Amino acid sequence: MGVYERFGKRMMDISLSLLGLVLLSPLLLLLAAVGTVAFSGNPLFTQLRPGRAERFFRLVKFRSMTDRRDSSGTLLPDEMRLTAYGRFLRKTSLDELPELWNILLGEMSLVGPRPQLVRDMVFMTPQQRQRHRVRPGLTGLAQVNGRNGITWEEKLEFDRKYLEKITFRTDVRILLQTLKTVLSREGIGSADRDTAEDLGDWLLQTGQISPKEYRQKQKSAAELPEKEAVR
Repeated sequence: MGVYERFGKRMMDISLSLLGLVLLSPLLLLLAAVGTVAFSGNPLFTQLRPGRAERFFRLVKFRSMTDRRDSSGTLLPDEMRLTAYGRFLRKTSLDELPELWNILLGEMSLVGPRPQLVRDMVFMTPQQRQRHRVRPGLTGLAQVNGRNGITWEEKLEFDRKYLEKITFRTDVRILLQTLKTVLSREGIGSADRDTAEDLGDWLLQTGQISPKEYRQKQKSAAELPEKEAVR
């Protein structure tokens, strides 16, 4: 690792995330208040995600979906639980702002591969899982090159390319491009979905894995948090 990746990147993360939390505190408080009313309770959503070295951490976002379930107690599909307010948060990327806290704590970085779901990680190849050798990012190379408008293969390839050479210049360029992308709302959703498709679902639908392998890996993903807890 270079000097920037070893020392400078973390210093930039701390200073900019702290500055962002201070400057955006009125907006954060407003969104928290609106979310409390909109969801009749906690406006925040937390979820275990694989971080650096595949150690799990709790990602914090503003809630965009309800907890609606069917008669058997199973959560309804994302599209059915996503509210109008939640759709607004996602289209403006405001739901991501609480992740500044994850960055300040050292669980994330401003720039890096996005923290994917545990059930996405288990479907990645060993080469693709190299993305976890660095802290996951609030934004990354894939997010400024199509975001949810590109395929999973393209996303993971952009993550690999980012790891090749992490520099101050690259991170600043990605942050500036992210600002442009957020303002233009490019690639927020895929062509026919409001939420991103899971990697496993995509691999199954494109015939790259069998139904049996899909079920096995989904079971493995469900068991991983328990194994991590006793690690």
